[in-house]
Amino acid sequence: MITLALAGIVIGIFSSGAGLGGGFLAVPLLIFLGREAKLAVGTAFIFILVTAISSILAHYRLGNIDIKTGLILALGGLVGAQIGPHLMQHVSDQNFKRLFSALLVITAGVLFADSFPSSKG
Repeated sequence: MITLALAGIVIGIFSSGAGLGGGFLAVPLLIFLGREAKLAVGTAFIFILVTAISSILAHYRLGNIDIKTGLILALGGLVGAQIGPHLMQHVSDQNFKRLFSALLVITAGVLFADSFPSSKG
């Protein structure tokens, strides 16, 4: 219980500071702790919801929110969020781990490559 709370603090710091959502750390942690992938994803969303609300308040106070853009993204997200769990029902734990880890590696590669100054003129 204490380990989960401490992990939540660390993940909360990273997710609220960098806009990562927290799921990229919470889901692997829960899988590592023996949860089935589908349960890990669903459980992580409770963490993400609470952390997101807290992060919204902090970023709003700092003036770091474009409300219009955020709401437009959220509208699309509402649709996708209803489709994702149904698709997940057809993916085995093993394939989920492969897909999730590939997504993380690809995302890391794109962000890393984008962190270098462009040589384009």
